[in-house]
Amino acid sequence: MSYQLTIEPIGQTIDIEEGQTVLDACLRAGVWLPHACGHGLCATCKVQVVEGEFEHGEASPFALMDFERDERKILACCATVECDTVIEAEVDEDPDAQFIGLQDFSGRVVKADMLTPTIRGIWLEVDEPVHFQAGQYVMLKVPGVQGERAFSIGNAPGTNLVELHIRKVPGGAATTWLHDELNLGDTLEFTAPLGRFFTRKSANLPMIFLAGGSGLSSPKAMIEELFNEGCTLPITLVQGARNEAELYYHNYFTGLAAKHANFTYIPALSDTDVSASWTGAKGFVHEALKTHFNNDFRGHKAYMCGPPPMIEACISTLMQGQLFERDIYTERFLTSADAEGLAKKSPLFKHV
Repeated sequence: MSYQLTIEPIGQTIDIEEGQTVLDACLRAGVWLPHACGHGLCATCKVQVVEGEFEHGEASPFALMDFERDERKILACCATVECDTVIEAEVDEDPDAQFIGLQDFSGRVVKADMLTPTIRGIWLEVDEPVHFQAGQYVMLKVPGVQGERAFSIGNAPGTNLVELHIRKVPGGAATTWLHDELNLGDTLEFTAPLGRFFTRKSANLPMIFLAGGSGLSSPKAMIEELFNEGCTLPITLVQGARNEAELYYHNYFTGLAAKHANFTYIPALSDTDVSASWTGAKGFVHEALKTHFNNDFRGHKAYMCGPPPMIEACISTLMQGQLFERDIYTERFLTSADAEGLAKKSPLFKHV
């Protein structure tokens, strides 16, 4: 059985199946609703029900309080509807956003390499190109592991391959399986695309990309896409790692910088005992960033992916250098563990 779901204020009506969450129905129809954790814990996907009946599902009482339930608010990632329903949501309109419907895919592992001692690159081949914007992510099903896992796509769109950079998390069932058990020829199922992390090309401004660890995947895809499209704006990538063994795609970006005069690549190593042969920047990403730009970031767009301490340090540095929230973008998907800590956004940003 299916119902009609109307989303205001855009006035769009879509089909929603019995038992299907509001968020899933919207994303599959190409209607983007704000969301982050997908587990009913962070409250990012809170919307107002104007008409209709619904079930709350497994929404956390901390994310959706009793008085909000009485006001007929729901968490779109958990709630299901029981009849034709109208909701009111904050649908952000961005001129650079492509509204691509969520789809399910099956990909065969055609390549798997250790990019660093802790990060494994996995390339999945699908029958047809996956439509997405560089910077978006997939939700991957891992055999024997409950729930899906979010991984950013590490390549530009337009091919039959999906490149994933997977860091092995100590004690993590999903990443351990993907490192230790996954073999060439295996098949993995995933859903794509998700996320609102993409380049704001219409701004026509120089771009700064900041990456740490496996957070390099999205900036790599975004930079590839820009050059595939013939971008001539200045592009800077600051890539952080602890040591040279953890610094991956170094030769790739060095070659890209040699080929494109508008691309600057700044690798930075943070270990105090970096080898004497290292001639690049020493220190953390935000330190290399501040030094290169002389603490003045006005007139740029900045995009960052990496561990939370790196993100916080970079946001603080950018703001000190006169770049503010409207020009700073971070990847915002959350794992269920992240969501339990409600770490959905920097406290330096005042809005959700």
